[in-house]
Amino acid sequence: MREHRVLGHEKDEAPTGATAVLVGRQPYGARVQLRYAYRLSPTAGQRQALARAFGCARVVFNDAVAARRAAHEAGVPYPTDAALSKALTAAKRTPERAWLAEVSAVVLQQALADANTAYRNFFASLKGMRRGRRVGAPRFRSRKDRAQSIRFTRAARFRLTEARRLRLPGVGDVPVRWSRDLPGAPSSVTVTVDAMGRYQASFVVDVPDAPLPPTVREVGIDLGLTHFAVLSDGRKIDNPRHARKAAAKLRRAQKELARRQRGSANREKSRRKVARCYARVADTRRDWLHKLSSTVVRENQLIAVEDLAVSGLARTKLARSVYDAGWSTFVGMLAYKAARHGRTFAEVDRWFPSTRACSACGVVGRAKPLHVREWTCRCGAAHDRDVNAARNILAAGRADSPTLVELDVRRNLVPQPAVKREPAGSTA
Repeated sequence: MREHRVLGHEKDEAPTGATAVLVGRQPYGARVQLRYAYRLSPTAGQRQALARAFGCARVVFNDAVAARRAAHEAGVPYPTDAALSKALTAAKRTPERAWLAEVSAVVLQQALADANTAYRNFFASLKGMRRGRRVGAPRFRSRKDRAQSIRFTRAARFRLTEARRLRLPGVGDVPVRWSRDLPGAPSSVTVTVDAMGRYQASFVVDVPDAPLPPTVREVGIDLGLTHFAVLSDGRKIDNPRHARKAAAKLRRAQKELARRQRGSANREKSRRKVARCYARVADTRRDWLHKLSSTVVRENQLIAVEDLAVSGLARTKLARSVYDAGWSTFVGMLAYKAARHGRTFAEVDRWFPSTRACSACGVVGRAKPLHVREWTCRCGAAHDRDVNAARNILAAGRADSPTLVELDVRRNLVPQPAVKREPAGSTA
């Protein structure tokens, strides 16, 4: 059984099981935190209690954001986390917010913690202390948001009963669809409901590393659209194009939704049908990526991939195909699975000339248009464009340099001398 596969498929339902989320880790050999997600089947009364908890958490989060926005407009220091916590306690005693006391206090405190984390990420992004794209200021949450969630920690005293149900304070014993056993005692559980109305419990569990037997195989991976992945050993993995295959069915569902009267019960049914189409695509893609990433990590000791600028490609006419491929999700799965199973994961700089360089002699040629799929180097080596790139990515991963600044010296990549321009596709 794969450790991180999404398991338990059922008709018209999301897969359940261990999700592909690495919450946190220590140095190799220590324990890591993984999320294990399972479907819930709450009763009508439990759904009402959960809806009440979702609403209360949303109000507390919005109050925290509103308080800090007001402080910013007034030019005064932001209220501290402790001040917001005291304000929440005082609000419960007022007639306007007395209903906040009907749900677990831990749920409300976790909503405050989420607001505080959002602001810390925002400020760290402004100061350039956070990697990745810039993070905007926290926005207000809406009851119309695609997903609602609440979080219970050990302080809330949630537990699994002898009948294998999830006991949540203020909600009751919720039936769980167990696709597999938890590997340990959970430290927290997050309950979510999505646009389809599906409830899910996500447990955070400390688990030890699970090293795989060493192997001498290594692989470089060139990601693309025609072929999802081209491996350095010459294998090509076709792009399943999950969203494109479901486009016709989704189009019919959206047309049906557009004809429904706003506020009607039939419109709600059509809205759920559209959400189901999107969920099926997402679940199928995630399951396929889990299987592929697990196979790659199991078979290879070193996995090298290229750092793609997905956000930039998503602003082009290829945006739909780029999002459908799921490159970032796949690379993330490779990274955390390699870390847990004792494999080496290398991410090559996006400016590395993997396509222009000859994997045989190391000469860096001119840029090649996309229509040039095969070319011959001056050394006589004939190359498939994608396989050559994958081999160069593997060589760069072996160089063991995070920035690859000295890669031209370590791999003997030499720039091509200036020569008379020749027809494209004939030489490097």
